[in-house]
Amino acid sequence: MPKSKRSKVVSLTKVSKKTKEHKNAMINELQTNAEKWRYCWLFEVGAMRNSHLKTVRKLWKDSARMFFGRGAVMAKALGTTLEEEHRAGLHKLAKQIKGQVGLFFTDTEPQEVIDWFADFQQPDFARAGNIASRSIILPLGPVMRHHSDPPEPFPHNEEPQLRKLGLSTSMNKGVPTLTAPHKLCNQGKVLTAEQAQLLKLIGEKMVVFRVGLIARWDSTTGEVEQIDSPRILSNEKIGEESEDGVMSE
Repeated sequence: MPKSKRSKVVSLTKVSKKTKEHKNAMINELQTNAEKWRYCWLFEVGAMRNSHLKTVRKLWKDSARMFFGRGAVMAKALGTTLEEEHRAGLHKLAKQIKGQVGLFFTDTEPQEVIDWFADFQQPDFARAGNIASRSIILPLGPVMRHHSDPPEPFPHNEEPQLRKLGLSTSMNKGVPTLTAPHKLCNQGKVLTAEQAQLLKLIGEKMVVFRVGLIARWDSTTGEVEQIDSPRILSNEKIGEESEDGVMSE
């Protein structure tokens, strides 16, 4: 008899056990790194993209470990009180773990870390909910894609998608063409899903992936030092989460 294709019932006890084991393993890994490295940095991310965070991790793979997401798990691993802290002073860092933040363990000297992250910025496409960093007006004439230099007009088979996203186009010699200028977005306004998709199609990048350093714990002194730099605006932090909640390598 062939196997039934009906959905199988999964015991919730098994799911809970697996989740608990995963959390415990992550806590142990975080604590192991707290014992291994001299510094632990608390950081936040603007315009979060997994691809860019993986690039950071790859570039630092020989001299650091990075964890991102699941703030409650990270805070528990470090210990949020003087009695619970895993190492002296860590509770002062753990109490600051709120929102979309991560931990960065390394032995690299602080100024080198600060300079490196200040320099690492990756432009990317905005998403629905981000704030437009500038106003964009599409001019009268062929709708152009700016992914290449010089820009190219959209092919004829993409004209239906452009119309669906709100552009009033017509075909002129096989090229999607605007019969009047179109204001795609206004600076300072929240982008809709349609606006974000259009910006991506035409090749306009409006956000910048960057890592903002918040505080640093030093294992040799147990002290936590706040980093004197502007905090990343909340609208920049809208983005994807890692697949497993906490990412490390």
